[in-house]
Amino acid sequence: GCGKSTLAARLHELKLVRRRVKGRLVQVNCATLGDGAMVALLGQRRVGIGNDRPGFLREAEGGVLFLDQIDALPMAAQAAVLQALETGRYCPVGSEAEVSVRLHLIASASADPGALVRSGRMRPDLSARLSQWQFPLPPLRDRRGDIRAHLLHLMADSERSLGRQTGFNTDALERYLRFATDAATPWPGNLRDLNASVSRMATLAERGRVTLAMVAEEIALLTAQWSVAEADPDSALL
Repeated sequence: GCGKSTLAARLHELKLVRRRVKGRLVQVNCATLGDGAMVALLGQRRVGIGNDRPGFLREAEGGVLFLDQIDALPMAAQAAVLQALETGRYCPVGSEAEVSVRLHLIASASADPGALVRSGRMRPDLSARLSQWQFPLPPLRDRRGDIRAHLLHLMADSERSLGRQTGFNTDALERYLRFATDAATPWPGNLRDLNASVSRMATLAERGRVTLAMVAEEIALLTAQWSVAEADPDSALL
């Protein structure tokens, strides 16, 4: 929820504008692939017309492949990704014939790459290959200066889903920003919390305006949700 997907999408947009890539952005959550990671990434050649599976590497041809939580991949799949990166070629599962691929790779990890290598969760050669550019993404509570820009962008973005423009009244915006940037506001879900909050206010805004009263209700809702999520029955018992 720190904004990894948002950053990957923005990098892809910039690469398109600068004509570094022509293809689309393919996003993959590696933690969901499990034992089928090799087939999902490399594709599979099977007997029969129309039975082949292209794989994410093929789908990202000419574009950008974003591997979220790459440290969740099995070691064999990490080795396959490294080979495709370094040689531009790989073998689909069930095939002895190599295929070529040209793409840009963005990867995210659940912890510092060095720590993942030390714990045996990431291949050191893959980590070295991916570490040319690193962008640490702290939680939202540690970069409160970004909240205003995120807030206004999410509100403007709601126009596509709602089919109407929505904005804050001046006093409502000031009140929400005071709450959002306060050091005591935890934002445990990071951008997911902020996105859900903006979506609620935009949807409920009559005549496309978020009022001070709506902001007060939203702050109360967020505070209640977070306090329930953090409730510790053992602590209450003690």
